Amino acid sequence: MSDKSGIHSNLFSRNRKKLMNLLPPYAVACLTSNDLMPRNGDQYFPYRQNSNLYYLTGIEQENTMLILCPSHPDQQMREILFILRPDETTEIWEGRKLRSEEARSISGIENVRFTNEFEATLKDLLVQFPNIFLDQNEYPKFFPQIMTSEHRFALRMREMFPMNTLNRLSPLLWKLRLNKEPEEIDRILKASQITGNAFQRVLKYVKPGLSEHEVEAEITSEFSKNRCNHAFQPIVAAGINTCYLHYHSHEQKTEDGDLLLLDFGAEYENYASDCSRTIPVNGKFTPRQLQVYEAVLRLQRHALSLLVPGNNINQVNNELNHLAEKEMINLGLFNENDLAHQNPQQPLRFKYFMHGVSHFVGLDVHDVGSREEVFTPGMVLTFEPGIYIPEESIGIRLENTFVIGYPSYNLMENIPIDPDEIEALMHQST
Repeated sequence: MSDKSGIHSNLFSRNRKKLMNLLPPYAVACLTSNDLMPRNGDQYFPYRQNSNLYYLTGIEQENTMLILCPSHPDQQMREILFILRPDETTEIWEGRKLRSEEARSISGIENVRFTNEFEATLKDLLVQFPNIFLDQNEYPKFFPQIMTSEHRFALRMREMFPMNTLNRLSPLLWKLRLNKEPEEIDRILKASQITGNAFQRVLKYVKPGLSEHEVEAEITSEFSKNRCNHAFQPIVAAGINTCYLHYHSHEQKTEDGDLLLLDFGAEYENYASDCSRTIPVNGKFTPRQLQVYEAVLRLQRHALSLLVPGNNINQVNNELNHLAEKEMINLGLFNENDLAHQNPQQPLRFKYFMHGVSHFVGLDVHDVGSREEVFTPGMVLTFEPGIYIPEESIGIRLENTFVIGYPSYNLMENIPIDPDEIEALMHQST
């Protein structure tokens, strides 16, 4: 059976089977859903499920838990899903909650119980199976101040079962999530197509005098009508703001002669896309803007020669850095002699090109996977060179999302990127 989004339960069943094959004997894996996050007053932020729990179940409802116990002699006890018990009073206020049969259909898990049964079930299992595997967000650059549900759950397990052995589940899930199943690539492609539609809409809309948040509203509208969320907080940056890598205030008005940098992506059925484009607000690049744009575009066109099986992100960054230095010399930002005498600990390129050019994409826009991970078919990555010249108010970044394969291919090949095409499309709107 399929859930409301059209993803067949077979995907989630396959994902669980792959994970259980990696678990050692006598192991129990436990995963919890994300919290409802308070916003203010009595309000919550829109809910987004924990990516790992979604990967294994397809369930998008809060207060959901999963137990996997592949060594259990009773097959019914090898996969147990726990959901909220439907409550008429709650549903009057919040809407209908999942029924057991619906949770079975979405997840492919036959043994569906209610969350009030979780603790007793887990205690029964851990008498026989001493190794507990727990999930945790291990993204290396992320340090949230709020304690996550996984963290609280791990502390609770350590307190309740001090004689059992706690293990990390994340390394196993990272290994599995790196290579996407065909259904996952289909959804990233769909997200990319909707992102492209939003960009086409922006090209017809942008003109001097609009504020950045008005442009963002056009993107949001296109995403919403296609049942999508933003995969991340978008960047809509005009003028000098194009040189701020994670600019988010979106308050500035666009002016004639400005560039407008867009870094945005739709999230379709929980799968992310990631795209960057830079356009002239008045529909025509200045000669200098075009010179820098074409330099970045030449770097972007190296993507398919670098995002290939056997390479890794560190190698991609190293090669692209050398190519970028040549482009910066051609742009007059420094010369060969400057480069020969630069401080190796503070390369000259850092002033104009200070970020890596690739990251994995999937259920998270910065998806699981290290920079040393060797590329293999089915991995999905971005490629995003940029050059930023604050003294000229020129910041240009061009980003596409690619699938590794034989050959690798661009999921965003139909999103305009050639400067002549961008100018032509912008003039069509006037």
